[in-house]
Amino acid sequence: MKTDAQGNYARMTAAIAHLAAHWDAPPSLEEAAGAAGLSPFHFQRAFTRFVGVSPKRFVGHLALARAKEMLRRDAPVLEAALGAGLSGPSRLHDLTIAFDGLSPGEIRSDGAGLTLGFGTAETPFGPIFLAASRRGVVRLAFVAEGGAARARAAERRAWPRAEFSEDAALARRIAGRLFQPGAGPGGPVRLAPRGTNFQIKVWQALLAIPPGATATYAMIARAIGAPAAARAVGGACAANPIALLIPCHRVLRETGGLGGYAFGTARKRALLALEAARREAENAENEGNAA
Repeated sequence: MKTDAQGNYARMTAAIAHLAAHWDAPPSLEEAAGAAGLSPFHFQRAFTRFVGVSPKRFVGHLALARAKEMLRRDAPVLEAALGAGLSGPSRLHDLTIAFDGLSPGEIRSDGAGLTLGFGTAETPFGPIFLAASRRGVVRLAFVAEGGAARARAAERRAWPRAEFSEDAALARRIAGRLFQPGAGPGGPVRLAPRGTNFQIKVWQALLAIPPGATATYAMIARAIGAPAAARAVGGACAANPIALLIPCHRVLRETGGLGGYAFGTARKRALLALEAARREAENAENEGNAA
């Protein structure tokens, strides 16, 4: 039986999916509320509480033209940020990220001596599966309903010699810090992804892209000193094992087109819209406080 919070997350997931599917002709408030099974009044309040911005502000950032505009506006700043900030901690909403890729020895051991806690949690974009060791998060993925068991089985195959322990509280804690407006930092979230040296470089570069901004595969390639490797950068983004925390959804094609995303282009579009809307809201609030 779902709790009230889980029920609200499920309603917001349905509403966001409906809005993202009709990004080019945004539905009315009444229609979006209907997708969530709520009255317009209750939908407005619930969306703002569980997503962090108003439905109107979110819808305003859904169009692909907005992504292109962000890309043009942020490109010079991002070139500098990506070139200078690859090895340091980065910010994601209110999270501080500490990045420490697994060593070749740890990877070769197939998880021997490793204990992985795992769990699922609800978010406004659908449920996530998360697995983490003492070193940090090794996997974060969106899963369809009933997909947690498959995700857990896949993780066991990836780490056949590791011990697994269910830790739903860990997944809920990370999800809360990702999506609950105003959630405090509470110490760094440590990431311990498994990848090649090239993939690790790309994933570190992704952490330098701030929320509400976007970059291209070519920009990432130049930032890591491999200007001819834009296609390989795309492959590294596709192999990213830690969704959201390593924000591959912020990378677009050179034209400004969305490009691919392991969890669907509609979800990618919605994530970008949410981050842009939040940044706009934060800027408006800061300007108001400065006035």
